[in-house]
Amino acid sequence: MRLVVAECTVDYDGRLQAHLPAATRLVMVKADGCVAIHADGGAYKPLNWMNAPNRLNEDPEAGVWTVTSPKGEVLIITFHNIMSDTAHDMGTDPGLQKDGVEAHLQMLLADDPTFIAEGLRLVRREYPTDIGPVDLMCRDEEDKAVAVEIKRRGEIDGVEQLTRYLDFLNRDPLLRPVRGIYVAQEIKPQAKVLATDRGIDWVEVDYDELRGIESPNLKLF
Repeated sequence: MRLVVAECTVDYDGRLQAHLPAATRLVMVKADGCVAIHADGGAYKPLNWMNAPNRLNEDPEAGVWTVTSPKGEVLIITFHNIMSDTAHDMGTDPGLQKDGVEAHLQMLLADDPTFIAEGLRLVRREYPTDIGPVDLMCRDEEDKAVAVEIKRRGEIDGVEQLTRYLDFLNRDPLLRPVRGIYVAQEIKPQAKVLATDRGIDWVEVDYDELRGIESPNLKLF
């Protein structure tokens, strides 16, 4: 983890254009390559950021960082006065532990992925990548790779997580093209919109039905 506290200006050119005028900010560079610019306020959300994978080019003489993504996005950070520049080895984080229901959902869906999509078959649970394990790696009826992320409650953060996995997996010529499916008992409307916008399928599953228990929810037939 690299942390830079500096007076800087920031320019972004991608799906839209944005400019941050000169001010003192925290620039964070994570081990996976993610770059985020924070103000001393606004809770956890950065003012601007570039998710991994990307390329960071530093020009010390000009005091400029240029971050580019494979999609053609460009983030330019111009440093006017650097107050602190430190790096810390934080080791491997174990991450959040799945709660009992979420872990059981993953196990049940691994046993029978056709609950997610017809013809889906399991390749491996907890498929390893350098940025974390994918819950289920599967193959569809056309033998194409499918990455499945499973949550108890589907929110935007889960879509972002699956997006990062897909960006990484699609760099592997032996796997690509890899499509994604976001699975949860309940998925928030905003998460459905974001998933659809990014070409990610989403599926809501009934936990009781997966366990072979008659659901208490009334259904129309």
